[in-house]
Amino acid sequence: MTQVQFYGHGLPAFQHMDFSGKLIVLEGPDGVGRSTQIALLREWLEANGYAVSSSGLRRSMLAGKGIDEAKRGHTLGDLTMTLFYAADFADRLERDIIPALRAGFVVLTDRYIYSLIARAEVRGLDKEWVRRCMGFALVPDAIFYLRTDVEHLMPRVLTSRGFDYWESGMDFLGYSDYYTSFTVYQNKMLAAFDRLGDEFGFYNIDATQSIHKVFVELCAGVANIVGEMKKPDELRSQGQTASDEYMNINA
Repeated sequence: MTQVQFYGHGLPAFQHMDFSGKLIVLEGPDGVGRSTQIALLREWLEANGYAVSSSGLRRSMLAGKGIDEAKRGHTLGDLTMTLFYAADFADRLERDIIPALRAGFVVLTDRYIYSLIARAEVRGLDKEWVRRCMGFALVPDAIFYLRTDVEHLMPRVLTSRGFDYWESGMDFLGYSDYYTSFTVYQNKMLAAFDRLGDEFGFYNIDATQSIHKVFVELCAGVANIVGEMKKPDELRSQGQTASDEYMNINA
């Protein structure tokens, strides 16, 4: 059982109880491969008999579409956008994440409040205000941070979907070209993540490695979290096998 803890005041009218599920966070910069690793982890966990639920930013019914529309129109300031993202996260937490944890699911979330805090801080918002704003967030069972540098991140972004306006910091940095803005913004974000990692206890994984090696390392960490139901050594072995099969299929 997981003891429920919040980073601050918690959700209003929340009835405290222990969860039988596990909350596992994958953090990291845009383009680092979080979605790929979550898909692999989900398949691996489900193949081993675990019920799995996944979540991510801007996926709530309450605010997800509104955030996308606001970003397309550039209509909201930094503080309002932070509150908008907080509303999205609160809705997903109440409607999706907590019910899944109560039902005994392993919940894999693609980013969490740490990305929201980092984005707000590099845009100059008050650190204490941002943390109070996110005080309703559950403390996860584990936070895996896919750590890289801009030199390794740049080719991944360029060969996938190209530069994104917001993930390049074009909304506030003032540069006229995407390359320069992306480089400056991502270096600021990576420095913010390093500070947050010390504060919140990230488990760092070298994301400059191959997909195979990152997945095997994630499997080892996740096995220790969900190992109350299966032996961690057994899960690690199965994770290595699943990764080998994935690499053979995609060779």
